[in-house]
Amino acid sequence: MTYDRFLKAALVGLTLSLAPVPQTVQAETLRVVRTGTESTLNVPMNRAVVVESETPFAELSIANPAIADISSLSDRTIYVLGKAPGTTTLTILDAQGQLITNVDVRVAADVTEFKERLRQILPDEKIEVRTANDGIVLSGTVSSTLRMQRALDLAQRYAPERVSNLMSVGGVQQVMLKVRFAEMSRSVAKTLRSSVATGGAILDGDLGLEIGTGNAAPLTDRDTIVAKLNPQSGSNAAEGGVLFGFNAGGLEIGILLEALEAKGVVRTLAEPNLTALSGQEAKFLAGGEYPVPVSQDGGTITIEFKPFGVELNFIPRVVDGDIINLELETAVSAIDPDNGFNLETIRIDAFRRREASTTVELRDGESFAIAGLLQDDFRDLNGQVPWLGDIPVLGALFRSAEYAREQSELVVIVTPHLVTPTRGEALALPTDRVKPPSERDLFLFGRVASDTGRQAQGAAGEVAKQDFSGSYGYVMD
Repeated sequence: MTYDRFLKAALVGLTLSLAPVPQTVQAETLRVVRTGTESTLNVPMNRAVVVESETPFAELSIANPAIADISSLSDRTIYVLGKAPGTTTLTILDAQGQLITNVDVRVAADVTEFKERLRQILPDEKIEVRTANDGIVLSGTVSSTLRMQRALDLAQRYAPERVSNLMSVGGVQQVMLKVRFAEMSRSVAKTLRSSVATGGAILDGDLGLEIGTGNAAPLTDRDTIVAKLNPQSGSNAAEGGVLFGFNAGGLEIGILLEALEAKGVVRTLAEPNLTALSGQEAKFLAGGEYPVPVSQDGGTITIEFKPFGVELNFIPRVVDGDIINLELETAVSAIDPDNGFNLETIRIDAFRRREASTTVELRDGESFAIAGLLQDDFRDLNGQVPWLGDIPVLGALFRSAEYAREQSELVVIVTPHLVTPTRGEALALPTDRVKPPSERDLFLFGRVASDTGRQAQGAAGEVAKQDFSGSYGYVMD
């Protein structure tokens, strides 16, 4: 029995020895030849890398010697020198000329030193550095545009004109600009004029005299002194005039005194708010457009519209953290009919315009007074009848004096804020708590609006609490 077992085992062993052995190693070698590569070797440009082979080799070959240079240090050690950016193939053969393997050699710019310098200069920034052919690719997220620019400037030192920027800026990048315009105008004018006229039936009405420095009327009626001193119409009309007259026999004497003091105050305030993305331009206009005729070739006239009102153009740039750079243009303009002119049958009005253009840099919530204009116009005019105006006491009747002073002051203050979007229900409009009245409220009680609208909560509720009711028009304190 024992003999039979040994005999069977020997037959099985002989059968297995005669059976064909699978060519596993040969199949792997053939697969390498078909794919063309087995491994990848990264070599920095102008740097050398020493690699070792597990199998002794007899021959080396490089596809493109301009990209990489090779030399053998031993039958297992290879010296590879990167010469120019690119990719080439290193072929390794054994003593029988059989292919051992193909190595994909990639030569790129050396960014090791650049990465180290970048970590030193911007230690808290998550910037990824890669090479692409002979250039550098930067990606990741930085905290501000200023730090992104610093990284790009440093990369230009290592790869001039070959830097690709795939970085994005994180943090708040939307800026709301709050601009306040405040203008005060004050004016005062004082006038004192006098006119003297005579008339009557002396010498059969042939004697008449009119002397004055004011608005006396022409000598059209020698017998009616009131007609001579009657205030005229238009721009020469007398204001604050008092007429005195008396008779001395056939002589009529009339004296017209004009005394006027005028004061005026004008207050203008505008506060536009506008939001824009960092680096993008935003425009704002609250006002209108005025049609102006423009002459064209051939004698035709076209209409061009000129804007007026409160204008605001600005470009915000979030430089670093909460530091905001503002490139700003603003203007306040209004129609000025007093300085207009007539063109044939068309009346063209002029414009009063105050504008400012500047660039400032400030932090979130800080304010700058970017413009201020103070005007002080003074006018003093004194006129008299020659010789007669120099007579003591009575000479005041033959003199006129005018005094006028105008002052205006304009201030423009800007305040930027970094803002983020919010939910729609957190915002309120001035009309949220006002609704149209019913017929009963309108006709029976005379109410033009009802104040029973939706009451918002939180910050939106504070805005909605603004009260637009109350007195209006001229208020006497």
